[in-house]
Amino acid sequence: MPAEESRPPLPQRGPAPAVERMDNAELARMVEAEHPYRGRALFELSDRIPHDDDAATKVAMLSRLPSLRESRLFDRVSLAWSAIIALLAAETPHARAAAYEAFGALEVAEQRDMLDYLEVTAIEEAHPRIG
Repeated sequence: MPAEESRPPLPQRGPAPAVERMDNAELARMVEAEHPYRGRALFELSDRIPHDDDAATKVAMLSRLPSLRESRLFDRVSLAWSAIIALLAAETPHARAAAYEAFGALEVAEQRDMLDYLEVTAIEEAHPRIG
């Protein structure tokens, strides 16, 4: 256990920001700045996708951030994957197109892993449901 004792303490998060009251640009800035609540900001933006093309565009752009591609929600699923899945699930023409572009920006090995996770052979076949 000596290794645990030498680790610095984790920073305190503080109170959660009221992301539901923020506009899309503020939420995107939180994610880009790697704010401790960036996941919450990303999920708020993702909830807006079905009714807001600007949110879809921002989520697709954010999915390209290395920090989101490296941050795992569970197993193989990264924050970037969750963003792409939210775009796919919205089922709007704009969101689907943004999802295909975001998926195309992933490395080939990551694309294969994501298709495997979604149990499809092509991203266009994926129709995930959220909720």
